[in-house]
Amino acid sequence: MSEQTVRNMEEFATVSGISRPTLSKYFNDPDSVRPTTRARIEAALEEHDYRPNIYAINQNRRLTKTIGIVVPYLSDPFFAEIARNIENLCIDAGFRPILLSSHGDQGQENDNLDSVRGLKPAGVLLAPLGRGSDRAVIERFCDAVPTVLFDSNIDDVGEAFVGMDNAQAVGSIVQYLCNSGEPPVFFEMRDAPNPNANKRRTAYRATMERLGLEPQVISVDGDGWDFEEIGCRQGKRVIARREMRTNTVLCSNDRLAIGFLAAAYQSGLRVGRGDSFALRVAGLDDHPFSRFTCPTLTTVSQDYAAIAERSVQELMSLIESPDARDARHTTLFDGKLILRDSA
Repeated sequence: MSEQTVRNMEEFATVSGISRPTLSKYFNDPDSVRPTTRARIEAALEEHDYRPNIYAINQNRRLTKTIGIVVPYLSDPFFAEIARNIENLCIDAGFRPILLSSHGDQGQENDNLDSVRGLKPAGVLLAPLGRGSDRAVIERFCDAVPTVLFDSNIDDVGEAFVGMDNAQAVGSIVQYLCNSGEPPVFFEMRDAPNPNANKRRTAYRATMERLGLEPQVISVDGDGWDFEEIGCRQGKRVIARREMRTNTVLCSNDRLAIGFLAAAYQSGLRVGRGDSFALRVAGLDDHPFSRFTCPTLTTVSQDYAAIAERSVQELMSLIESPDARDARHTTLFDGKLILRDSA
């Protein structure tokens, strides 16, 4: 028998090496997991002398098996990909995911939350609009429904937040661009809808200053979520007016960078690294299309799978032990530098 005392499901998942969604599925219905998985779980229960709170589990079975997933803009392949990962994890845990998109609109986001609440869900995974959200509406919803936020954080709202460490991600790509060529300017939307944009600008300035370099932020006008169109239109204007002090551009996200690549092409400028190229362009997020741009886009990848898995794990913990939390959890994953032809 293990000498380590296991006090709750989260600790049991850690010591057994079995994921929280799989354990949740087993405790809801042991026959719902594969025989080999069931044998592993039952062996681990014996080894660690862990006995789950059966009363709490039976109470939780009275909840609906619905999990709400609300994203800001489903036509963006970034959110489609992370939602796909989350959906599969919820299904594996024995729940029924309901996916809704807010289409970049505050009123639609509010309606989505009302619709999900009416289903009496076991919990909700929410990527809010952020700056475009009605904070009071989000707060009331999170007070009533176990909610984990992902991608876009609203401070002190929800039981947990899971996303990318923007400071680390931006720092790594700024450092690379400075080491491999001219330092980058930072190209962004002035009123970007996602609050990650502010964190990325701050991280860019901090990294440039730490390296003893003068930052240059180019903020352009543009409304809504049509980032590629804004990046192309405003990129052509910036190029024509020669506003950049260097030949290297770091865009606030990959969708802006994709538009900027089109602007460079339409302006007759070759993008890439070397004496025969006029510009280097990089982005952030590793958008699913960034592998297929011309040239392919240098960026920093978000760990879609890890963000999705941790978000679902946090929600399962809330569903199983709704009164166990004493503080809001924040989990940030490092981004990974992806070197491609554009820089």
